Formats: sequence, C-alpha cells, structure tokens
Amino acid sequence: MGTIEKIAGPLVVAKQMLGSNMYDVVRVGDAKLIGEVIQLRKDKAIIQVYEDTTGLRPGETVTTTGLPLSVELAPGILGKIYDGVQRPLDSIEKKSGSFIGKGIEVSPLDKKKKWKFTSTAKKGVHISEGSIIGHVQETELIKHYIMVPKGVEGTLERIKEGSFTIEEEIAVVRGKSKSHSLNMIQRRAVRIPQGFKSKFRSAEPLVTGQRVVDTFFPVAKGGTAAVPGPFGSGKTVIQHQLAKYSDADIVVYVGCGERGNEMTEVLVEFPHLLDPKTNKPLIERTVLIANTSNMPVAAREASIYTGITLAEYFRDMGYNIALMADSTSRWAEAMREMSARLEEMPGEEAYPAYLPKRLAEFYERAGKVESRNGKVGSITVIGAVSPAGGDTSEPVSQGTLRVTKVFWALDASLASSRHFPSINWLNSYSLYLGSFHEWYVKNVGEMFPENRQNAMKLLQHEAELKDIVQLVGADALPDTERVVLEVGRMIREDFLRQSAFDQIDAYTSLEKQKLMLDNILYFGKRADEAAKRGVPADKITSMKVRGEISRMKEWIEKDAEASAKKVRAGIDAEFDALVREEAVAAK
Repeated sequence: MGTIEKIAGPLVVAKQMLGSNMYDVVRVGDAKLIGEVIQLRKDKAIIQVYEDTTGLRPGETVTTTGLPLSVELAPGILGKIYDGVQRPLDSIEKKSGSFIGKGIEVSPLDKKKKWKFTSTAKKGVHISEGSIIGHVQETELIKHYIMVPKGVEGTLERIKEGSFTIEEEIAVVRGKSKSHSLNMIQRRAVRIPQGFKSKFRSAEPLVTGQRVVDTFFPVAKGGTAAVPGPFGSGKTVIQHQLAKYSDADIVVYVGCGERGNEMTEVLVEFPHLLDPKTNKPLIERTVLIANTSNMPVAAREASIYTGITLAEYFRDMGYNIALMADSTSRWAEAMREMSARLEEMPGEEAYPAYLPKRLAEFYERAGKVESRNGKVGSITVIGAVSPAGGDTSEPVSQGTLRVTKVFWALDASLASSRHFPSINWLNSYSLYLGSFHEWYVKNVGEMFPENRQNAMKLLQHEAELKDIVQLVGADALPDTERVVLEVGRMIREDFLRQSAFDQIDAYTSLEKQKLMLDNILYFGKRADEAAKRGVPADKITSMKVRGEISRMKEWIEKDAEASAKKVRAGIDAEFDALVREEAVAAK
C-alpha cells in the first residue's frame, strides 16, 4: 500500500510502493479507481488509471492487487457488452445508472447462473494446460469447451456431470505435489499471448459476403488486414459489414476510441440482427467491447488487449474468430498521450518510439494455430486506421502496413458519391491471392481466379482511358475503347458497389459473385467482338440486357444460377441481332 504523490490526468505517481510489480493492477484513491503499474522508479510506481481521475487528491492510498490486468473466461461471455477492462455495461447500469460511476467493481460473468456441464475426459487420464475436459452449450450456435487452466497438470482423479455455476467444482486433478480443484472459470493476463502447439499459413479466405473484398482483396482466416481512411470514408461501415456477415464462428468487436453515437448504433443494432447462415440472432456468437472517445483515454489500450485475449480463448477451442479493432489510431493516440505524460523521448509526430513494436505485437497475435489440445482455430484481425486528413504516410498507418498483408484503401471521394464499400480498387492490395488459387478453383470455379485478374485489368484500363477522356472527350475514342469504359463502369457500379441497407444486396455468396462477374465479363467479350465488327458503341451501351445486368444484385441466392443463365441467353440473343443488323446495313 502506498500514497498518491502526483496526478497528471490519467497518470498517477504513487510513493512507498516497494514490492509492487510491473503491470500489477492497483486500486487508486478512496474511490478505488482501476489502474495499472507501467513504470517503477525506486519506491515510486507510475500508474495509468483506466477511469476519470477528477477529484483525486495527493495523499490518498494506492493498493496493489499483486495480479496483472486479466480477464475472466467462462461460459456467459458471448452476447455480452463490456467496457475496456471487461466490466459488463448492463451490470454497471444497474449499479450506477446511465453513466459509469467511479471505482465500480462488477463481475464480468454471472456467477449465479447454472450451466449444464457434459464431461468428455475420462477419469485417470493425464491432462495439462489447454486439455478439454467437457463442454457447455453456451448458445444455440456455440459449444463452449471447458479447458484446463495454466499451471495445472496431473491425473484426472474425478469429474462430475450436471448443472453447476462457473465457480462450483467440476473436477479434481492430482498433480505431483498437490491436488487441483477445477471449475469452469479461468483467468488470463491480457498482455501475455496464449501459447499454442504450432502456427501455420492459412490457404482459406475469410468469406465476408462483400464483393470487393471476397473477389478482389480477400483476407485469410488467421490473416491481418488494415483499413485506413480519412473521416467519413466508411471505415465503420465496412467493419460493421464484416462483423455481421463474415463466416467466422465468433466475432469480437472492439470499439476503441470511436464516437459514442457510432458505438451506440452497434449496441442497438446487433441484438436484433440475424445470422444469414443460421437465421439465429447474431449476438449469440458476438462479444462487444465499447470504449468510446469520451471514456478515459488510458482504457483504450486495455480494450485492445482485452479483445485479443477473449479471441485467443475461443481460438483455443477450435473456432475461427474475426476481431474488428475500430480504430487502432485512437489506441496509438492514447499511447502518445501517456508517453508525453511520462516525459519519454518522442518519436515521429510525437508518437512513442515503441509504437511500431506495439502494433507488431498486437497483429502477431493473429494467425491460424493448432492449440495445445490439438484443435485448429484462427484469429483474423481487421484494424481500422484513422490517419489525419487521410495521409497514410503517418506513423500509425505505416507501422500497420508493415505487419498486415491486406490493405483496403478507403476513398473519401467514393464515399461522398455513395459508393460503398468505398475501397479504392486501384490502391488496395492483398498478399494472400496466390495462396488462395487452389481454394478458389476447388470451391468457386476453375475460371474464377482468371476472371478476377481480367476484371482488374479492365478496371486499370478504364482508369487510363478516363484520363484521356478528360482531355479529348469520350466521342474521340474508338468504339472498342468506349466499350472498355462501359464494361469498367458495369464492374464498378453493378459489381463493386453494394448496399448495406438492402436485405438482398448486403450479403453476396461467392457462388453468386462468380455468376455476376462471369456475366459482366461475357458481356464485355461479346461487346468487344461486336465493336470490332462495326457495331457502334452507342447501340451496345443502350441494349436492353444492360438493365438486366444492373439488376443482378436483386437475384435471390437460390435462384442465382437460373437467373445468370437467363441473362447470358439474353446477351447472346441481343448481340446476335445487333451483328446481323449491322451486317445487313453494311451490305
């Protein structure tokens, strides 16, 4: 126990703290605010406080818990909405009302609720950290596996079945020196990555239902992606879409330093959303962590680590996790503020010199791994970055791009023209495309990778032609080039543009994406042939089937193949008629 000597916003210096350790959680002042030791100097501890320090006075006591910042893990996590230090917002509301009071201590989990535990491990087997001893059906969608916590190894002496609270004994393990009583709850320090047996490259994409992502710039299950963009460019929109529709088993959404009204939309909307694959409430496989910009700045760092630790826990059960961090720039700003208060030597743009290291450590916790219990799971981390003025040369964007393999460059001009997702197809990239070739051939279609490449060439050619059009006008171009402009526009408007508010268009399966792209490219092929045979570009662009292609977004998934065949037949019939008409006119 020590006393407060100095207060500088969220930074508190306490004296007489000999015996405390780095990253110990402490209770600060009479209000018992939650803090964490981030520096030690002789008998002084420098503490970052995760709550508002207004009203705190020198001389008040500081008590160390002797434990690092940790999260509680057990059945009951899914469907919860936590703050940055894993306090459930509904429990806080019951205790303090609409606003978060100071020093509130609430349990992250319901310790009175009974869960039906089914044992799978047999008495007498040897178990160790990570071994699965049974499971609980936490929600209709997710089976929660009960794993042996860290530091426990030995022979399973007895195991029970039935309904228990998370704190009641379910098993006893006889170790070398003592016996361990096991329940369903375990604690993990958030700053220490969880170990695993092996880590390997994923050759399977995370299917998101967003056409620009799945077809052109996919991310691997277990991969990393950066979403940089200026204010209003649609970072939160794309994060919401990925959280709602990606084929991950569990979604962890971290609202780190974002505006309160944006996070409110998430909190209000998510409980009512249905999973498109199972038609069950999406919240049943989601964990939300809300740490908005009006909350204490130091808690932003905690929220990022809390989110990734929860993701690692479910990954160890063999699930594929998608973690959305919105946004890492706010986390970096919190680091910059704390670094300035610590009077550390500033790096570029006043960010701490260790910023790239912290970013790398965070993204390195993503990946596809085999856990100690033999199950294979993955964590896909998608981090939004908010560079000031959209300048991606600033330190957070550059530090993120060094360690992520997918870059979705958001474009404010696309967003202002209501083109969403506003991912600029000319500036974005994915380094996973080569790894997915076999998967696409096997699961989508043999021609899909080639068609994707042809579509990208058309978009690049269209961009070059648009520069010429600005100088001389479209009428100066030959008909074949005007056809390229039209097909490029079709790819942009009829394929890449997608409405998040349209029930059908919000999610597109890979099969439907393939059919849509096939039809557009087939139209382009027939249009090029017709233009070379002398058919004027004006007649090609005014064809009736052009409207049918624009309505491909409205196809119902189960009828997509039949609709695609109908459109292709219409393309053939109309182009054949145009070519015949032109041949007759030429004679």
